Amino acid sequence: MVAAACQGAASKGLEEVAVRSIAALDLTSEDVLTADGYLLASPANLGYMSGALKHAFDTTYNDALGITRGRPFGVLIHGESGATGALLGIEKITTGLQWRPVADPVALIGAVGEVELTACTELGAVVGVSTLDC
Repeated sequence: MVAAACQGAASKGLEEVAVRSIAALDLTSEDVLTADGYLLASPANLGYMSGALKHAFDTTYNDALGITRGRPFGVLIHGESGATGALLGIEKITTGLQWRPVADPVALIGAVGEVELTACTELGAVVGVSTLDC
């Protein structure tokens, strides 16, 4: 899913968009501050975002607060039984940061096939295009 979204963000016509995929546990405040937009991806573990994504927010939130206001983002969630809690948690945090959602989240439950991967690619492209406005 992440690879498909990154492919979309760097698709034809978006060659000037530099796409970096960074594991949540490796993310730094500098990464967040220098990005023009964000694709947030997480499994829905026990009805919530992954601990790794929560940790990324916990360690970068204060540094990003106010500085990254208005930046575009998209969300990818994959779960086995539900994604509502994960989406709600991400929404609360990104609302606090005042980031701008540019598309509905792609929340997938169960197996991921071609249709689902296409939705991820399209989300990546929307976020990629949105970063050109920054």
